[in-house]
Amino acid sequence: MSIGYYPGCSLDGTAREYDESVRAIAPALGIELKEIDDWSCCGSSSAHSTNHLLGVALSARNLALAEQQGHDAVLAPCSECFSRLAEAQHEIAKDAGLAEMMPGILERPFTNSVEVTNVVQWLLDNIDAIRERVSASDGAAAMAEMKVAAYYGCLLVRPEEVAGADDVELPTTMEQVISACGAQPVKWNMAVECCGGSLSLSRTSSVVRLGRRIVDDARKAGADALIVACPMCHSNLDFRQVAQDPGVGMPVIYITQLIGLALGIEPEKLGLERHFVDTRPLLTTLAERAKHTAEKAAEETAIKAAAAAQKAAQQKAAEQTAASQATTQQEAAQQSPAEQQTGAGAVS
Repeated sequence: MSIGYYPGCSLDGTAREYDESVRAIAPALGIELKEIDDWSCCGSSSAHSTNHLLGVALSARNLALAEQQGHDAVLAPCSECFSRLAEAQHEIAKDAGLAEMMPGILERPFTNSVEVTNVVQWLLDNIDAIRERVSASDGAAAMAEMKVAAYYGCLLVRPEEVAGADDVELPTTMEQVISACGAQPVKWNMAVECCGGSLSLSRTSSVVRLGRRIVDDARKAGADALIVACPMCHSNLDFRQVAQDPGVGMPVIYITQLIGLALGIEPEKLGLERHFVDTRPLLTTLAERAKHTAEKAAEETAIKAAAAAQKAAQQKAAEQTAASQATTQQEAAQQSPAEQQTGAGAVS
């Protein structure tokens, strides 16, 4: 199974660990990623806010390239890239005039036929493969007691007509994927609250305040880590968190990194060493939990084996007693009347 792959600018640069984790888990799930040749920026976030036509055309160019290269669907892991590509597709589909203009603007044929999917939907579409691979992996034991807060942010669920989320206010798709890899999604209050997005440079204090509220609520809910699917959200929640509270941060990891850990993929291949909040304590905790789970499982197996052996021994002893009694009865039945009389007389 293959799918077109649009990494976008962030995954090609500041969020390289996200790209590494996507590429690491795809083969493990039996999926081939085919990167769109000659892809370009989708226009997030400045282009669409300054020039609507430019914003649509920048994304449409990538969709046109995907069409030419034979892709029916394109995966855009960055939620901002997904939003821009899906928004362009939506705008062109509803505006016949815009659709008519696109081939001329792009200088190539364009039928707007490629499906755009985000990373959560992509994982959800492959959830059976995730369950199967995780259950057979070395990482399954580590996930059993891991509690995580699923953070959607804004663009995975909004705008409703573009994102196609199951619910704008109470989505569950990330939780379904988290559960499939064996971890425990916590119930908390900030799953779809904004982290400050593109205000990171212009209003840093607001971003810090919003990020602190998100992290604090996840911590109160008992989460070991925050799970995200957006490079901007990751930057605001990871980097800004360390800037404010060095040494006491909560790990913020991409959902693909979580899947990778559950599949037993080495942390280095998932880019977990690239985060600002140190992920090593989390990995140590997971390793300790995996060891404890394995020891507990071994102990339970030993107890079951001992009980089975005892039951088998008791059954064998019962069978031997029954066989002995049957032999005695058979010998008695084979005696002649005279022998039986003699035996009876001897008894009396």
